[in-house]
Amino acid sequence: MTELSYRPFPYGWFQVSYSHELEVGEARPVHYFDEEMVLFRGDDGLPKLVEAYCPHMGAHLGHGVHSTLEDGTCARGKVSGNRIVCPFHGWEFNGDGYCESVPYATKMPPTAVGQQLLKTWPLCERNGTIWMWYHPAGQPPKWEVESFAELDPQNELWSEFETYRWTIKTHCQEMAENGADPAHFFFVHGVADAPLSTQDFDRGPRREGVIEAPLDTPRGRVEGRIAYITQGPGLAVTRFTGLCETIELGNVTPIDKNTVELNYAFSQQMEDGKKTGGGIAAAIIRDIVKQTNEDIVIWEHKIYRDKPLLCDGDGPIAKFRKWYSQFYYEG
Repeated sequence: MTELSYRPFPYGWFQVSYSHELEVGEARPVHYFDEEMVLFRGDDGLPKLVEAYCPHMGAHLGHGVHSTLEDGTCARGKVSGNRIVCPFHGWEFNGDGYCESVPYATKMPPTAVGQQLLKTWPLCERNGTIWMWYHPAGQPPKWEVESFAELDPQNELWSEFETYRWTIKTHCQEMAENGADPAHFFFVHGVADAPLSTQDFDRGPRREGVIEAPLDTPRGRVEGRIAYITQGPGLAVTRFTGLCETIELGNVTPIDKNTVELNYAFSQQMEDGKKTGGGIAAAIIRDIVKQTNEDIVIWEHKIYRDKPLLCDGDGPIAKFRKWYSQFYYEG
């Protein structure tokens, strides 16, 4: 894959963790948008995201001391109340980036009083996921994260998340463009027939689309339907119908200019405590994951054509690119 530095990070809401991955009193280092950060959850239950390095002497706030994790790596950062604690000298910072305690000092350094010392990012916890708002100029959120009832962890009619995570050498626009390219389903994924696709690009940061394609199954050919909603460049919800009601939360977050993290969380409809599709339910997820692995081979070895040579059988790729361009900050 060639350098993609001419396409900057898009702005929007991006996943930094699933809710169940961050307990109260827990902190962990994360790296997104070419920055070291620390994600933590205080006693108030609210997640916070701050830059990683202590302004005192530069220690990483996400790596602890005195103990190791099961895999032998250094312990994660320490949380005290609603503060992240520096492992080097014990300075304590709240989730807004202000220092609230220097335990061995009789008074705060004058340059620290009333000053935000750590960069922070807005967070939202919704759909069983912790989202960060990223904007290269630090502008506040321009829309809210949409809620989906099926993805509510308290919704007992839908199964608990089954999650998958990849680190991929590509730009997130390349991945999103798949939704505007139905022709590739036949050649890359081997669907029975080239799918039919309809898409709506006129809803601001929200985009909707439907892909219909027949599926060959042990039960014979079934008319499959894929309906998706994307909200900005980081959030995509896809509903698969035809065999077993399945919803997929597919989120992509840039790690650096040429690397992204892709997260899938699947939930399926329940009946009497069981997934309604039986063995078919697991087969659906396996097939989606298989198709993603097939896509990754393409994404990691292709280049970006700014002016692709399109034909009448291609999907609305030009319309997609115009829609996606709204998430690049011009300055």
